[in-house]
Amino acid sequence: MKTNPNKKNSLKHVLFGSLIGTTIEFFDFYIYANAAVLVFPQLFFPSSDSTMATLESLATFSIAFLSRPLGSAFFGHYGDKIGRKFTLVAALLTMGISTVTIGFLPSYESIGVAAPLLLMLCRFGQGVGLGGEWGGAVLLAIENAPPNKRAWYGMFPQLGAPIGLLLSGGTFLLLTDSMSNEDFMNYGWRIPFIASALLVIVGFYIRTKITETPSFENSKKEQEEVKVPFLELVKSYKNQLIFGTFAAITTFLVFYLMTVFTLSWATSDLGIVKRDGLLIQLFSVLFFALFIPVSAVVADKIGRRKMLILATAAIAVFGFFFSYFLSVGNIALVTIFACIGMSLMGFTYGPLGTFLSELFPTNVRYSGASLTFNMAGILGAAFAPMIAIWLAKTYDVSYVGYYLVTAAFISLISFIVISKDEHKF
Repeated sequence: MKTNPNKKNSLKHVLFGSLIGTTIEFFDFYIYANAAVLVFPQLFFPSSDSTMATLESLATFSIAFLSRPLGSAFFGHYGDKIGRKFTLVAALLTMGISTVTIGFLPSYESIGVAAPLLLMLCRFGQGVGLGGEWGGAVLLAIENAPPNKRAWYGMFPQLGAPIGLLLSGGTFLLLTDSMSNEDFMNYGWRIPFIASALLVIVGFYIRTKITETPSFENSKKEQEEVKVPFLELVKSYKNQLIFGTFAAITTFLVFYLMTVFTLSWATSDLGIVKRDGLLIQLFSVLFFALFIPVSAVVADKIGRRKMLILATAAIAVFGFFFSYFLSVGNIALVTIFACIGMSLMGFTYGPLGTFLSELFPTNVRYSGASLTFNMAGILGAAFAPMIAIWLAKTYDVSYVGYYLVTAAFISLISFIVISKDEHKF
């Protein structure tokens, strides 16, 4: 997979190439999230206690967040050593193979305990793939961007998250509407996992047409390469790694509270039927998608750090209103709640990739941005749905909001104390 150094990426290839990959990766990632709530508790974790089955299913959901930093370290190493292009293709295939395999797994009833173990292995592979994909896609965009439009370019791979979520939620909604519950549980849920192979083929083709970024090529010419990017990060960029991770945890937490927790709570405790829960989620994702480009425009005007501080402060305020929206099964209130939360998610998610990437120089940027983002995923999202469900059932749903407020406070402090050094592109 050779790169022609004289050939430049067109704007169309850069933006579409970064967007298509993250869309596919997040589609694969989120169909698992939907299935973990709607399908896997019954098929892979049979239990007389439905709450326990859901918690066991969500535990496998968290595995991907634990494996994402491994993907970041592995793919980040080669992304910083041999280039963004090859690494992006390899990460896409890792995710794709893991996802398609889930569609063919037998249930617990067929092979017993081996079924959830195989499911966990596939989920691990999904995490490794996404851990390598996100950082490379963001760098593909911003390392080809003009200095005054980095947040705008950097928001295109971020759009892959709401688009992937719309596709995954829409697919599940279409399947549940078009077949009986028995057929859906028998084979219908497998369709999106297997069909994702078509998306991976498209993404693979597009990625092979992309050349290396100018920043990476310049770094190679100036012989700025380091032997082991991870060791260089730990040695010289501890401040950026630690506080970059804590700065990003609120972004992860608010997203998974708005999606996995809200869908689970609304359908299991508030009496809202699954179809309505999926419709609320899909509608709210439109606000997520809308405010990503809005936040990017503002971030290029006032600065990425300032934009993220304002968004995080707004999320902290939002956390105090959980009990008002989620104490009764009022569809209108739950919808408003989801839309507000997803709007705030758009504001914080849009500039985040650019902000994290700007913390590191080119020769360790892939590893640095990927590790901070995915380590934040462990702290902010890996166990967030389980913790939130436990808080809501043990105490009250308002405590889920306080959980979000606490995370927002940690992120605000991190944005303030993180190193302000700027690195060339």
